[in-house]
Amino acid sequence: MESSDSRRRIYTVSRLNQEVQRHLEGGFGTLWLEGELSNVARPASGHLYFSMKDSGAQIRCAMFSARNRNVDFRPESGDAVLVRGKLGLYAVRGDFQLIVEHMERAGAGRLQAAFEKLRAELDGRGWFAQASKRPLPPAPAAVGVVTSPSGAAVRDVLQVLARRAPGTRVVIYPTLTQGAGAPAAIVRALERAGRRAEVDALLLVRGGGSIEDLQAYNELAVATAVHECPLPVVSGVGHEIDVTIADLVADLRAPTPSAAAELVVPDGALRIERVRRAQATLVAVGQRLTARATERARNLERRLQARHPERRLRERMQRVDELDGRLARARDAMTGRRTARLDTLVGRLRARHPKERIDAYTGRLDTLALRLHVAGQSRIEQPRVRLQLLMRALDTVSPLAVLDRGFAVVRRKDRVIRAATELAQGDRIDVRVARGRLEATVERVMPDTSELQADRKAP
Repeated sequence: MESSDSRRRIYTVSRLNQEVQRHLEGGFGTLWLEGELSNVARPASGHLYFSMKDSGAQIRCAMFSARNRNVDFRPESGDAVLVRGKLGLYAVRGDFQLIVEHMERAGAGRLQAAFEKLRAELDGRGWFAQASKRPLPPAPAAVGVVTSPSGAAVRDVLQVLARRAPGTRVVIYPTLTQGAGAPAAIVRALERAGRRAEVDALLLVRGGGSIEDLQAYNELAVATAVHECPLPVVSGVGHEIDVTIADLVADLRAPTPSAAAELVVPDGALRIERVRRAQATLVAVGQRLTARATERARNLERRLQARHPERRLRERMQRVDELDGRLARARDAMTGRRTARLDTLVGRLRARHPKERIDAYTGRLDTLALRLHVAGQSRIEQPRVRLQLLMRALDTVSPLAVLDRGFAVVRRKDRVIRAATELAQGDRIDVRVARGRLEATVERVMPDTSELQADRKAP
């Protein structure tokens, strides 16, 4: 009887991972995947490791240096990208992963990246500076409009101009506003308006749309034509949230075509009724069609890759990156410990340094000097205050203070006269006042009645 062990199909871990890897690579082939980058890592080898995720799941990815050097942007966590690659298994750890061969920004990301690049370049040239902007005429007699003659934007502009300034002459310079030929058409319209010089200001307008719809206004040729136009240009492209390169280069930017018309002519109405901004629909993303011949070529490529030595080489390179990372972490840990030890020794050395004691004694000496200065000032101030008090008391009883109040001292031959009866007509007297002395002759003596009575009672 055959034993149960002989009927079992026993795998080693390595063999199982190899079988799974072969099935993954052969079962799916090359595929496209769209999602958000996270956990982007760039080891010294130049390879790129990251995860791609959406709202419900994520997958690990590896993009080796021979492939990622062709990526025209620097991938960062949070970027929305579209990648092409093959499913695989990192057999060393049994990790399911995607080997990425090509990467590009997803959706409008490419256009946004081009917009930011051109914006930075023109900002460096000074085209956005306020000093380069031309002022609008206060009341233009003629206004030019560069737009599509059949679009909603031109109707909105004409209605606003007719309501705010009915006498203003309007000249339409027709042009395409989206599509492959739109940039060249816009440039020709701007050059034609500048060459004719038949208006006082230009409106560059179109309705709202997606970033693809507005791409013509983010081209360098259009920005150059706006910058070099001899007429003041007011840009009103898209809705309020839409910002294009033409908006930034123009002399004045308006959030909508209607607002551009309101800015270029004076307000003649009591209140302006705003026009609702139309919402543009998103362009549906078409599905990629694959021909039978292309599918057959991919099947042949899949069979070739299953036997290709590049697979094992990728695993070895990934293993080298892991070991390099562990070595770097160990080196950093050892450096940290030795740095901490050195900091401790430096702290102990500083605690015993003579400079610390000198600084302490210097601080104490400054404190004692301050206390000595305060005590000296106090010893000087107290006698000074007392002297002032004594001087005030002495001044109070001084005869000079009495003289200052209007009294005088009368002398006759160095004798102080206290009563009028002590003098006779013709006597010479000396009169002392607060400021100076007087010499006088008595013309008449007029004794007080109480003074005469006192003389009679005297023995």
